Amino acid sequence: MTHTVKIIAIESVTRDVDRYVLEKPEGFDFTPGQATEVSIDKPQWREEKRPFTFTCLPNWDCLEFTIKHYPDHDGVTEALCDLSVGDALVIDDPWGTIAYKGPGTFIAGGAGVTPFIAILRNLEVLGKLAGHRLILANKTEADIINRAEFDAMEGLEIVHVLSDEDKPGFEHGRVDKALLQRHIDDFSQDLYLCGPEPMQDAVKSALKELGADPESVTFEK
Repeated sequence: MTHTVKIIAIESVTRDVDRYVLEKPEGFDFTPGQATEVSIDKPQWREEKRPFTFTCLPNWDCLEFTIKHYPDHDGVTEALCDLSVGDALVIDDPWGTIAYKGPGTFIAGGAGVTPFIAILRNLEVLGKLAGHRLILANKTEADIINRAEFDAMEGLEIVHVLSDEDKPGFEHGRVDKALLQRHIDDFSQDLYLCGPEPMQDAVKSALKELGADPESVTFEK
């Protein structure tokens, strides 16, 4: 079933990431970590659907997506930049991508953190953030999505990794075997992974070498 929803607000998050706040259809529900297919409610774009994860919580009275734009792709994410409050998007019913299974470590690259935003927000509301870790990789400090919110989450351990900048207080480089070994002391815990495909492949390989059970690694398929 599809729903046409108007845009209530558009807010800048980073230089190439925006937050879209939308009307919420009556009775619409989802689980933190789930996504839906989204298209722009304009003739040339209605059939161009793309998957985006809900970054709001199910009990909010609005819907929210946090979306990175890719100008070089000349596609849906770039067309979203031309929209204004009052324009509409078309969304489908929610479907599962990354489901929370239990305490563990979230490993994200760039906009790959978006499936974890609602999950971590939900854990914070429930008072169950303690024992969770977020390893968040970006090119630069300015690219970090929702940094202030993540840093303020009491009980959440955060490891920021920057590939293009070497700054105090940040890991420098990529999420590789050595970095994972420094920050994770139990590879039998639940592990959640989302990011660019080359990163996911490299991290899954490193986790396997470190003894993680492939069945304990939840990733975006």
